[in-house]
Amino acid sequence: MSSATQSKDERINLRLKHHTKLMLERAASFEGQTISKFILNSALSRAEKTIHKHEVMSLNANESDAFFNALSAPVQFNRKLAAALKEHDQRITSK
Repeated sequence: MSSATQSKDERINLRLKHHTKLMLERAASFEGQTISKFILNSALSRAEKTIHKHEVMSLNANESDAFFNALSAPVQFNRKLAAALKEHDQRITSK
């Protein structure tokens, strides 16, 4: 189903100062948008950037080599790691 045919049933309410509303209305008018459309587009753009910042890892060539070398190296368990994994298994299987 396209976004044009999907119903809008969610709502967000904002309380803001008068001068803030005036600024948003002015900016929206410069873009030829309603204030709701302007706020939604601005928030979505910021949301995409925030999600990208937290979910995407960018590495240069050296960092990439080090990362993939670490992934391909054999795992070496120390006592603390082995104990943590054992405790985890006991907690999970005891449920």
